[in-house]
Amino acid sequence: MTQEYTAGLDVPAPEADAGKPGRDRYLDLLRSLALVRVVLYHLFGWAWLTVLFPSMGVMFALAGSLMARSLNRPALSVIKGRIRRLLPPLWAFSAVILPLMFVGGWKLSEDPDHSGTWGLLELVNYVIPIGAPPYPWEVGFPNDLLESTWADQAVGPLWYLRAYLWFVLASPLLLWAFRRVPWATLLAPLALTAVVGTGLVTIPGELGNAVTDFAVYGSCWVLGFAHHEGVLAKVPRYLAVSGSFLVMSFALWWASGHLGPEGWDLNDIPLAQAAWSFGFVVILLQYSPSWQELPGRLARWDKLVTLSNNRAVTIYLWHNMLIMATVPIIDLAYRLPFMQSDRAVAALDSTDTLWMFFLVWPLIGLAILTFGWIEDLAAKRSPRLWPNGVKRGRAKPRVSAGHRA
Repeated sequence: MTQEYTAGLDVPAPEADAGKPGRDRYLDLLRSLALVRVVLYHLFGWAWLTVLFPSMGVMFALAGSLMARSLNRPALSVIKGRIRRLLPPLWAFSAVILPLMFVGGWKLSEDPDHSGTWGLLELVNYVIPIGAPPYPWEVGFPNDLLESTWADQAVGPLWYLRAYLWFVLASPLLLWAFRRVPWATLLAPLALTAVVGTGLVTIPGELGNAVTDFAVYGSCWVLGFAHHEGVLAKVPRYLAVSGSFLVMSFALWWASGHLGPEGWDLNDIPLAQAAWSFGFVVILLQYSPSWQELPGRLARWDKLVTLSNNRAVTIYLWHNMLIMATVPIIDLAYRLPFMQSDRAVAALDSTDTLWMFFLVWPLIGLAILTFGWIEDLAAKRSPRLWPNGVKRGRAKPRVSAGHRA
């Protein structure tokens, strides 16, 4: 089953600066909201967030729309460009995480789940995410700063990169099919989810997980095609919205009878996740305004929206690790002189998650400064430390009265 904590991102187009032609700031805003929601979900673990805003479906739909736009160019060059922008940030992540796991005591040759030649081959997924990368369920960390399950939490989100890569490779064929039989192509992943996501047909191992992920979010990816190609806009709004409510009602009905260990967490219920995400995304794209700039009060968030879109891969890859990194920072607070009373300790214990929330954002900012520039190199841009859309040009020299130009 797809787990968002072992899961959640879109790789934005190169021209992700505010104000540049071709950027749809409404879609940029949705991507930013999706990223924030992913962080909140992984931090607080609230199952209802998967219902409030299905981030995965939204991000796959936005990626599908960008992919359809890009496929106006030769397909091979588009695929190569998408892969090129995806891999270097992954390599930087892997270059940090893998050595930490080995230093922590993970011995691949002794791992019963990943030993032998196949285990070595699985390490390729840290370089090219075509499958699930291996990692130990429990492993040490230098100075025991993180709990023993840190690798599971840190590496788990790489499922999204695998799914994204599969969709990128399949997009030329999917777009060809969509332009010929749009409704069949759009609804086929939902039908496939009803087969492989309900236990009707079981595909064992990681292949089954990958196929299920592809099916669950396939219709959202193709909805991105429909948005870009203008097909969705041709459907009367009342029909699209009423149909979406029916699909979403089915999703909630199905979920009510198939609740997982976390209750209403749709990540544990593939068919409900697929149907709810599909209906939700249809509504978002049906009411999609075309904003060149964020309007009204939303304009105050323009810089953060631009920054998060330019650093979406970095934020997604590192956010789970950074959430865990807040714990040893909070532990330092217990050593402060005014924290030695039982009352103070109890107060910190009861608010530790809230402190994690406040601490993770500056840590994400630090990750953007440390690793984000790799996204620029991957996109063949000049590296930037903080690409929030603010132009930092050289100040014009003042001209004195006696030295006019």
